[in-house]
Amino acid sequence: MEQALHFEQECDVLDALLSDLSEDDWETETAFKGWRINDIMVHLYFWNQMAAWSIFDPDTFGPHIDHVMANIHKHGMRATENDWIEERGAALHRAWRQHYQSVAPKWRTQDPKKRVRWAGPDMSIRSSVTARQMETWAHAQAIFDVRGVDRPETDRLHNIVMLGLNTFGWTHKVRGLPVPETVPALRLRAPSGVTWQLGETNSDEWISGDAIEFAQVVTQTRHVADTALQAHGEIAHWWLQHAQCFAGDAQEPPAPGTRFKKIKG
Repeated sequence: MEQALHFEQECDVLDALLSDLSEDDWETETAFKGWRINDIMVHLYFWNQMAAWSIFDPDTFGPHIDHVMANIHKHGMRATENDWIEERGAALHRAWRQHYQSVAPKWRTQDPKKRVRWAGPDMSIRSSVTARQMETWAHAQAIFDVRGVDRPETDRLHNIVMLGLNTFGWTHKVRGLPVPETVPALRLRAPSGVTWQLGETNSDEWISGDAIEFAQVVTQTRHVADTALQAHGEIAHWWLQHAQCFAGDAQEPPAPGTRFKKIKG
């Protein structure tokens, strides 16, 4: 399952970024809702563990996820995750790294179509692993930004772009809106320089531009106004203003100008 390799590669890139952090650096506040680097890595480690349990130990996952969701409802996600994961700083880095390096090779051998339970609706193992890559990529953006570093990108980004396209309907449903019959076409420049033409290529509704920026918009790590993406048609314009490729309640993107790479100086 290629998605498992891409998840591992995504983690490798983040691992390299974290390698020279001091213990004080781990308490740096990022532009993502004020989360510290410690908070982001606790979040990624926590849900990587949950995804591994859902695939390899569903009997453990069932009671755990019920308990976790009840705690999140009562105390909030940050408190629940931070209570569960004790490690911080370099110790957290080591624990997260050891875990992803252990589970990623095992995920490659799984039946990608097998259904597993999750915090939301059940999903295929392929979708679960793709979601872990997306979460890693999206949350790492805040760390790259606060450290003033450009992330090295490859065409494994295609998984996240496709997740963004496939959740076009979800962006409407989570807001209680009817899903338009027309899905905008995508004409995006990949990190390799090739053009990805996706969706209904003969549609009058379309979005064009950089695939990285499209992925940033659908993961809500950038507002569309802070990108050079071009949209044609009412449906395409609305989608880019509200796109949400992740589960949970409806979330609005960050305000224009609030998420950007910090200039070193």
